[in-house]
Amino acid sequence: MQAPAIMGMSGAGPAADRVELYVRTYRTLMRSAGETRLRTLERPHAEMVSSLHGGAGGDQPDPGALIYAMQRLPAAITHVRHVILGQSDEAISTATGEDVTAWQSVSAPGRRRRWHWDGGDRIAVLTASETDVDDLIPTLVALQIEWNKLHGRLRGLDLTGRDMPALWQRMDVAESDWQHLLEIAGDGGVWLAAVAAEEKDFWVRTVGGTHAGYARAVRRWWSPVEAHLRAQGLAERPVYFVSSNTHSLVNLLSGVAVRHEQEITAYVERENHPELAPELAKLRSGVSRASWQNFLYFGARYFFAAHPERRAARTAQERALGIAYLPPDGAVEVATQIIRLDQLDPTCLDPRIGPVDEERLRASPAVIINIDYPLGLAAYRILRATVEDMDHVAGVYVLGKAATLNGTVGDVMVSNVVRDEHTGNTYWLDNAFTAQDLAPFLVFGSALDGQQAVTVLGTFLQNRGHLELYYREMYTVVEMEAGPYLSAVYESSYPTRHPMNEHVSLTRLPFDLGILHYASDTPYTQARTLGARGLSYRGMDSTYAGALAILRRILTREGALPPAQR
Repeated sequence: MQAPAIMGMSGAGPAADRVELYVRTYRTLMRSAGETRLRTLERPHAEMVSSLHGGAGGDQPDPGALIYAMQRLPAAITHVRHVILGQSDEAISTATGEDVTAWQSVSAPGRRRRWHWDGGDRIAVLTASETDVDDLIPTLVALQIEWNKLHGRLRGLDLTGRDMPALWQRMDVAESDWQHLLEIAGDGGVWLAAVAAEEKDFWVRTVGGTHAGYARAVRRWWSPVEAHLRAQGLAERPVYFVSSNTHSLVNLLSGVAVRHEQEITAYVERENHPELAPELAKLRSGVSRASWQNFLYFGARYFFAAHPERRAARTAQERALGIAYLPPDGAVEVATQIIRLDQLDPTCLDPRIGPVDEERLRASPAVIINIDYPLGLAAYRILRATVEDMDHVAGVYVLGKAATLNGTVGDVMVSNVVRDEHTGNTYWLDNAFTAQDLAPFLVFGSALDGQQAVTVLGTFLQNRGHLELYYREMYTVVEMEAGPYLSAVYESSYPTRHPMNEHVSLTRLPFDLGILHYASDTPYTQARTLGARGLSYRGMDSTYAGALAILRRILTREGALPPAQR
């Protein structure tokens, strides 16, 4: 695993040095074939003074860091002492001498990973790239530090009676944060009892962790996608690669939510949905300027979750329109949608796309491969696998989350420069999008083009000095995937592997390239914004503005939008 490229930054200073030291420390420890005690990493973690965990070194609990960590780990972590990181189920099973697939499958709300819990004190997790290690280790350390602070305060208290009222005051935590902690813990009483019972003392073991192993994991992910394309006779067609999510494009193209409009609104009213019922009332009264289509798309998530018997019919409707869904398998927890433009029905399209030329749409041979955005370096390997097997890539578009240093939550940022901490490269690109492509579809946020992005190693692996250094150099977008994607773009356009520590021009490419980020949080709010509880209704505004811009770009390039819409 290569060293973080931030080390080579001119004038990086002590703040970046502390991040580098922490990364070096856990990466070298993870090379051991045995278990590593995470207590060893608490000091360098605290000395880094992460912007997400600024209180790590103090005695007072840091609820923001604990909330963030708990949402990115399964609830079963409460009972766990031993964590096994591996690149495949087979490798973990061999190392443990047990069939790990027979263990209980668990998941985390804030990170898509495959976890197996033995029902006791062991849990195994599949890693898709080096970034998973950079994400998991600091998250586990943060949880352990904050757990043990609460343990010291809870020990000896009566958690069934007299000590329960205003317990948040005893913990020196704001009441709202305390309630949020208990909410995401699932069973707050069980969680409190576990925290009070003993200190958290994680031991971590890495199984495999090889460069070839990560490549195999991605090839395993790509294999069913390739098989589907070939079975449908689509392997030789032009491909638009889109990294976004699994809800926006399909909602905009299928019209399924509109078909179920009455059922969705009736469900919201009947259940008095705490987030959607007030929004429905505002939309009907004209108080809200939000998009009615976005409301239906968000409501559809809850409606179909509450009525699983309807999902088969929805899937059939989507397949009839040339939209196929392929679930993830293995370490790469990334779902895929394959969309044939020639089978779409113009009458089902979101009206914001604009009037589409049906004849040209039917004549288009193009296919969209849309993936649920991956984490960090997995993006590089996924795009590499795609361009290796697809002869005609017509466009690459990325829509992802980011922190913003100059905007507000809900803004959409368009960057023409990306600094990548993995390679030390600074990529310069002609972004296919401008603010004008997004502004018509934004109600709550702004479109900001001409921005500069930095791809960081992990969410915990930044501190105030580190970020201020970037801000002084006019980097305003902090994210985790653009750099790896651009490294793959370079390798699909030039005869050599991507360089290191260079300025790289990506202005003359064989395909269209566009990168958009919607601001989900700011670096100093500790994920108490859009990222705190998953996608909120207000977050639909920026997400769908980006998705609409991407679809309009594709349809324009395929000649399916009339000149007035181009």
